[in-house]
Amino acid sequence: MAKQANSTSKFFALLIGIDCYLPNTLPGGSSYKSLQGCVRDINHVEAFLKNNLQVPPGQIIKLTASHSDNSKQPKEPLEQLPTYENIVAKFKELSELAQPQDQVYIHYSGHGGRATTIYPELKGKNGVDETLVPTDIGNSEARYLRDLELAKILQNMVDKGLIVTVVLDSCHSGGATRGGVDDSDIRGLNSDAVDTTSRPTDSLVASADELIQTWQKLTGEQKNTRNLTASSGWLPEPKGYVLLAACRDNEYAYEYAFNGKERNGALTYWLLDSLQKLGNEVTYKTIHDRILAKVNSQFERQIPMLQGEGSRVVFSGQSTSSQSAVIVKKVDLPKNRVLLQAGEAQGVRKGAEFAIYQLGTTDFTQNHKRVALAKIVEVLAEESWAEVTAIFEQKNTNVDNYRTTRDTSSNPVRSISAVTSPQPQDTLRLYTPPATPTQAIIEDGAPALLLSPGVKLVRKVRLLPPEEHQQALGINPQEALAAVKAAKAKVEGNGWVEFLSFDEKSDEPVTYQVSVNAQGEYEILDAGGEPIINLRPTLKVGDPDAAASVVNRLVHLSKYHATLQLDNNDPLSPLAGKLKVELCTAGENRELKPINAPGNVPTLDVDEYAFLRIRNESNQVLNITVLAIQPDWSIAQLHPGGAAAFEPLDPGKEKAIRFQTSLPEGYKQGADVLKVFATIGATNFRSLELPALDKPRKGTQATRATNPLEELLAAVASEQPPNRNINAAAYPSEKWTTEQVKLVVKM
Repeated sequence: MAKQANSTSKFFALLIGIDCYLPNTLPGGSSYKSLQGCVRDINHVEAFLKNNLQVPPGQIIKLTASHSDNSKQPKEPLEQLPTYENIVAKFKELSELAQPQDQVYIHYSGHGGRATTIYPELKGKNGVDETLVPTDIGNSEARYLRDLELAKILQNMVDKGLIVTVVLDSCHSGGATRGGVDDSDIRGLNSDAVDTTSRPTDSLVASADELIQTWQKLTGEQKNTRNLTASSGWLPEPKGYVLLAACRDNEYAYEYAFNGKERNGALTYWLLDSLQKLGNEVTYKTIHDRILAKVNSQFERQIPMLQGEGSRVVFSGQSTSSQSAVIVKKVDLPKNRVLLQAGEAQGVRKGAEFAIYQLGTTDFTQNHKRVALAKIVEVLAEESWAEVTAIFEQKNTNVDNYRTTRDTSSNPVRSISAVTSPQPQDTLRLYTPPATPTQAIIEDGAPALLLSPGVKLVRKVRLLPPEEHQQALGINPQEALAAVKAAKAKVEGNGWVEFLSFDEKSDEPVTYQVSVNAQGEYEILDAGGEPIINLRPTLKVGDPDAAASVVNRLVHLSKYHATLQLDNNDPLSPLAGKLKVELCTAGENRELKPINAPGNVPTLDVDEYAFLRIRNESNQVLNITVLAIQPDWSIAQLHPGGAAAFEPLDPGKEKAIRFQTSLPEGYKQGADVLKVFATIGATNFRSLELPALDKPRKGTQATRATNPLEELLAAVASEQPPNRNINAAAYPSEKWTTEQVKLVVKM
């Protein structure tokens, strides 16, 4: 049960729900159809705020348009209808009532739309404005609430010091080919329509100059492109507030009768359900993970988006750090498996093992919150199916005390069965035989952490004694290397490396070598025997924990290089060559000038500004994520910022990301790699992030997958092909691609 998080601040809400849209026909014949669940959404949110958060009725502002016996007129009086004028007036009223550090919650349920921009100097003559659609939009004198206006309203609230949360349970009018789902309605137009109706251009929010200046400030002064928004497509990446949007700008927001009777918006329904289940002492990221799993498993064309301060605790101004993890998207009880939101694009491979935690867990050092183990059995582009292989006894916090689901003879599962009492379809309850009355629960949205990579990802490391003339006095190199081998068992993530002695043969190539130099220091060498640079500080043989530090560094390097080498080498993929990435500097007239010609690694000075230009030359919307792979052996997500996992990029469009170069402390020069991932489906690459070398790693990371084309060709050419169906149209390599550029930064 949720409770008001901060009793010292007040809580204000603006709730807008529109079921009844007055008759309207847009150019081209499309129209905004009336809906059924938007006002119900608002009423349920209002009840939650009053009953669970004890928000006084006087601090909740509502605008609704409900159906009445007269189909051409809502039942509410004019002053309570969500017209443009009333919406803007209530936003202003809300901003005046709330004082610094007060909570402000905004929830909109209704249609979203697109209209010809009234800011061509900003978006170009063919640009469009994303809009919220008032109930009376059928009147040509009626105005949309446009994206620039909403951005200005929210920025004013942030500037005042208000703690703002925005929920938009609506979709856009354009984007993908539209199609309904049985027994569901779409909150948007059913075509790629843009309203070209000539409407008033004056704003009740601010002057056009103020709106444009605010937008340029929020978007880094980029012009003449529609791709100024972040992952939801509504607004620039939020700074100072949280935005939950029902879907991306090329998708639907559905409303559906979840209880078999009354319709609700999918985002609103699962938001309230998650708040009831998890309470409000978790982060928005945790809430969003569960919403995403619930919604996307039912509606493939709806991916709820989280932007802004995802680490903020719900209904609070406080933030908390959390470790990246993969989420459970779906539980398949009959087949004893779970669908994880990570696949080939994240380097997951068949055989990888994950630990699944209790729903809402953010601290993965709490081993007692592990509920199950699962092993990957089928890898897709951005998802993977994993078989549940073990469950943990919740009465015992010792993580090693678990019961396997298979016996030692590898017979089919026999120690897992469903609880006989009825359970929701999205919950998998497993239990050990009656003698052990332990239950473990896997739920949609639960976090899963990678425990070990697949076998082929293990890095071979040769322990290489130095030549006699290179040995340090007073140090036995064999004993020093034996200490490294012995320390392996104590280092978390040690499954990434496998040690070979000097004379031991291997069918797989050696990646690293470990030796002791003439100064009595451990050295990590590459396969050719060259010392790997920037491994700081030096590790003296005999120093406390030096041997364990060597193993830690090897694990870190293995993860780093796995991400660096991650690639989709399938030349038959429809995305092959469709992602264009360039490093640029600003030339005359602010035009971007490419500097990474083939064979050229550009060199930039510290604190110099440059641009990463990304172009989508495919015929599909691509979700873009950029990782910065840095010389201190760290990996961080460069774009998008905040809580967003990716930014959609429309076909034929490009995006320029400005960045400033830097070097780690003490470095005179270093090489950076900017790695751009593009996927068709929703995915998240934050699990690939790494801190700088020798800093505590937050759990294991996803790893590189095998070449999908090689696997496909081997299966087709084999005399005895594997017992599986190969569908070229659905092969994972067709749904993601990656490109990277390298630059050198110097003092």
